[in-house]
Amino acid sequence: MKIKSIESFVLSDKLDESFYFSQWEYAERRICIVKVTSDTGHVGWGEGYGPAGVIKAGIELLTPFLIGQNPLETETIWSTMYRRTLDFARRGVLVASISAIDVALWDLKGKIMELPVHLLLGGKKRDFITPYATGMYYTHCDNLGDKLVNEAKQYVDMGFKIMKMKVGLSIEEDIEYVRRVREAIGPNIKLAIDSNHAYNLREAIQLANAVEKYDISWFEEPISPENYAQYAELRTKTTIPISGGECEYLRFGFQTLLKSNCVDIVQPDICASGGLTEAKRIAVLASVYGVELIPHTWGTGIAISAALHFVSNLDVLPGRLRTPNCLLEYDRTENALREELTSTDMVMKDGKIVISDKPGLGFELNEDAVHKYTLKN
Repeated sequence: MKIKSIESFVLSDKLDESFYFSQWEYAERRICIVKVTSDTGHVGWGEGYGPAGVIKAGIELLTPFLIGQNPLETETIWSTMYRRTLDFARRGVLVASISAIDVALWDLKGKIMELPVHLLLGGKKRDFITPYATGMYYTHCDNLGDKLVNEAKQYVDMGFKIMKMKVGLSIEEDIEYVRRVREAIGPNIKLAIDSNHAYNLREAIQLANAVEKYDISWFEEPISPENYAQYAELRTKTTIPISGGECEYLRFGFQTLLKSNCVDIVQPDICASGGLTEAKRIAVLASVYGVELIPHTWGTGIAISAALHFVSNLDVLPGRLRTPNCLLEYDRTENALREELTSTDMVMKDGKIVISDKPGLGFELNEDAVHKYTLKN
């Protein structure tokens, strides 16, 4: 059995309404997906998180080294990709290219073997995942506070028990918006905040201390991902759990993050940090340090499905009679690519997503949507 072809596509869709966060504005959704086909006719799909055109170029760079290899040998193929990029890509976008191919290979392996990916990863340790709504980005409107409150209430009505809002415009605005959202959703819905590394240490401490009274479940990317010592110091200055890791790559980057005592929650993106193969290693590493893992997820149904299978396989340490809910990021911003590219029975109902036992990653891909949204050169 051999890999016959690897094809990559950059998909793009202009948003009806642009939105922004602490760093920049989005006017479109753009993603690189990859199709890996075996000589048996089986197909697997993956995606990379990051600048889509550069990820596509990375996939094309790697493809000649992979054609003809056995697609079931995911670790062997991962090692080939890692060694071919090590001298110039220990971090960043080429790791996302590796990730995209690796996710596709796991989907392909599951379909060839007629088994779900969670079983190939070692077994499903829970039947359902608790998704949390990622949203409450900023838009150009007359009253942003009202918009954030209304959106938060919609998530409650949809059945979400946990949600995450953006901060990072200014400390004063952040405090006011967090207060209003907390009052709107009440005390029984969990609320997290994410600044996308907008603040320096002094500002992050100030904001954390100001919003502690609003029962914040975690403060995500409070400061630059480069400042490991400052992350560790921030953890000593607040009772809010600190999270981060979506800008880390490979187990080696996460080892630095964990050894430096930076986070209470580690957040690798499967489609950027090395794929499912490397995410398994990162999870083992996090368990050694006793740090919770909640993957960052931002993209199409491919990324969401990969994360669902991965989380279903995670160990929860320490073990206990009543195991806490395992969480999954569930982006709710406008994204036609997410809605149209795949279909699956893994949908939220009563605040939970039941894990599929279908072969591979458990989704059906709509190739008409691929053609519809593929960016033409």
